[in-house]
Amino acid sequence: MPDRYAVVGNPIAHSKSPEIHALFARQTGEDILYERLLAPLDGFAGTIQAFRHAGGRGCNVTVPFKLEAFRLAHDRSPRASQAEAVNVLKFDGERVFGDNSDGAGLLRDIEINLGVALRGRRVLLMGAGGAAQGVLGPLLAAQPQRLVIGNRTPEKAEQLARRFFRDNGPDLCARGYADLAGDAFDIVVNATSASLNDATLELPAGLFAPGALAYDMMYGKGLTPFLRAAQGEGAAALADGLGMLVEQAAESFFIWRGVRPHTAPVIESLRRS
Repeated sequence: MPDRYAVVGNPIAHSKSPEIHALFARQTGEDILYERLLAPLDGFAGTIQAFRHAGGRGCNVTVPFKLEAFRLAHDRSPRASQAEAVNVLKFDGERVFGDNSDGAGLLRDIEINLGVALRGRRVLLMGAGGAAQGVLGPLLAAQPQRLVIGNRTPEKAEQLARRFFRDNGPDLCARGYADLAGDAFDIVVNATSASLNDATLELPAGLFAPGALAYDMMYGKGLTPFLRAAQGEGAAALADGLGMLVEQAAESFFIWRGVRPHTAPVIESLRRS
C-alpha cells in the first residue's frame, strides 16, 4: 500500500497540492497517495487525529490552521519555532513533528524562479497571520534594506515586528494600511487570505516603486484581486503563489521522503494546465 499524505485546510477544494505531489512521486519513484482533507473550523485536531489513526504519514497545513498546527506538534524545527506557525506535519509513532516550508518556498520562487534579489530592497509584507509569520524570518535573513509589515489591525503587525526585531538587522517596522500612504516599495508580498475570498485590500495609492514586483501568496485562475489592483497601480511585475506552492511542496516532500524533486517541470506543467 502507498504511504498516505494529505493537505488539510478550510476551504480546500481549490488546492493543487495533490496534483503537485503526484508529479513529484512520478518523477522520483516514491510510492505515495496524497489527498485533500476538509477540516471543520473547530475540528482541525480531530481531523489530524483521524488521519493519523487511518495510517497517514504526514500532511501539509493551509489556511486557517497553521497556528493551530504549531500548537499540535510535539517537536518543531527551528524555523517553525521562529515562525510559531507550522505548514508541514510528519507523524512518527505517537510523536508529531512540525516544520515550516513557506519561507523557503517563497524565497526560492522570488529569487531563483523570478530572478528578483531581496538584498537591499524595500519590502512590504501584507498580513500578520500564520502565512506572514511563516515567511518573515526568511525574508529578513535575505537582508532587505527595509521591511514593513502592513496589516488591517496595526497592533497585530506591531506585535509581530517586535517579536522578529533584531539589533543590526534590516530596518523592520509595522503600519496600518492607511499609514502606508506616501511610502513606496520594490517588492510587495500579499500574505493575507483576501484573494482566497475574492476580496480586495483597502490600500493607499503609490505603494509600487518603479520596477516593483507585486507577489500574491495565493493563486487562482487569472490574476487575483490583489494582482489586478497592483497592475492598475503600475506594478512592473506580477506573480501569484503557484511557484511558491510548488517550492514549499518540494521542501515538504524532502522532509517526509528524504528526496528533493525538481520543481521547474512541475511549475511548467501546472501553468500549462
